[in-house]
Amino acid sequence: MSKWFFTPVVKKLPVMKSPVLIEGLPGIGNVGKVAADFMVEEVKAEKIYDIFSYSMPHSVFVNEENLVELPNISMYYHKGKHEILFICGDVQPIDEVSSYEFSDLLIDLFLKFNGKEIVTLGGIGLPHIPKKPKVYCTGNSKEIIKRYASDSNVDPNLYGVVGPIIGVSGVLLGLAKRRNIDAVSLLAETYASPAFLGIRSAREIVKAISRRFSLGINLSSLDKEVEDLEAEIGKRRDVLSSATLRKLRSKFGKDISYIG
Repeated sequence: MSKWFFTPVVKKLPVMKSPVLIEGLPGIGNVGKVAADFMVEEVKAEKIYDIFSYSMPHSVFVNEENLVELPNISMYYHKGKHEILFICGDVQPIDEVSSYEFSDLLIDLFLKFNGKEIVTLGGIGLPHIPKKPKVYCTGNSKEIIKRYASDSNVDPNLYGVVGPIIGVSGVLLGLAKRRNIDAVSLLAETYASPAFLGIRSAREIVKAISRRFSLGINLSSLDKEVEDLEAEIGKRRDVLSSATLRKLRSKFGKDISYIG
């Protein structure tokens, strides 16, 4: 069994009433990661946990100061009209067991914070670059799908569009159902290439989340912000996300249309 270390980075953790958990880790087009990272920056969310495991990819990054950094996953907290916990990071767990273990431990912590709802973010891989990416949703109950599909720009008819939702973005939905937590996934169309960054797709997800939780995010600033994101994530994506994609495709076949 792998070990996951959830280390608080604040002197006192906030007292929460009923937060929503939003997960955005690397996947197809890094759509979920770009969306989550951008929202954390825009709402100035506070980092409250660093998360580490020996089940992360066996790689380090070289930063702009030519120093190495281990991959990292972090939890951020934002209190506005809604309380939100964001899960952001450089990587995903590298295998099935560690993905389940990470997701279970994350839910354990979420329940300690009296969490009630989970939202996972990601991309749907297409053979071409979509000019106007559609956002789909699926979830672990008809009720939560209906709530998110009330947004006119979110399509609930996902059946037949994707295959299995692989990775934390999928596993969290299934495990949350076993723990009686409502969970939904927002997936935006993007280009299914390891070298492609789905910025426009991430923008559509940010738009939907901002409306849903009254974040008041200025979307016009996204294009400027993602220039820096593209440079940074591009370096890391080539090392890690492509390797993860190759590993999953070798195991599940080449027709994977979404990786969490």
